Amino acid sequence: MLNPESKIMTVQQARAFRDQLQAQGKKLVFTNGCFDILHRGHVTYLSFARNQGDALCVGLNSDASVKRNKGPNRPINPEGDRAFVMASLEAVDAVVLFDENEPKELIGKIIPQVLVKGKDWAHYVSGRETVEANGGHVVLADMVEGRSTTGTIERVLKVYGTKE
Repeated sequence: MLNPESKIMTVQQARAFRDQLQAQGKKLVFTNGCFDILHRGHVTYLSFARNQGDALCVGLNSDASVKRNKGPNRPINPEGDRAFVMASLEAVDAVVLFDENEPKELIGKIIPQVLVKGKDWAHYVSGRETVEANGGHVVLADMVEGRSTTGTIERVLKVYGTKE
């Protein structure tokens, strides 16, 4: 098994990885997210994404990006820990941190052949234009009902709350 840290890449390394796959006639799949508290919904989603091609690259929101998108109390787990956990998953071949609110710029640099997002994002898939303009396609994944990081946090607070 690879050292998970070897799967955490710079944008340039991820692009080189994509180029290497493409030279072999293989497809790189890309998806993104915060992946703050990993749960069944995430693992199911990532397995689905990986099955859409030959390798999966996950764009992972940086801590600053998560704060802007999710609020000042997030993320629960820091980006280094989230990247390590993500890279430890069998379905994931590469992890790239990004600081923007959405991965449009990152997708424009990596140019994956397949872009996967959850159906809850059907109204807007960041990077769709770039992927499709380069001959790739977008796949929308079903979500696992009742599984979300926000729901997990709410259940923990309900059970443990704040103790004084």
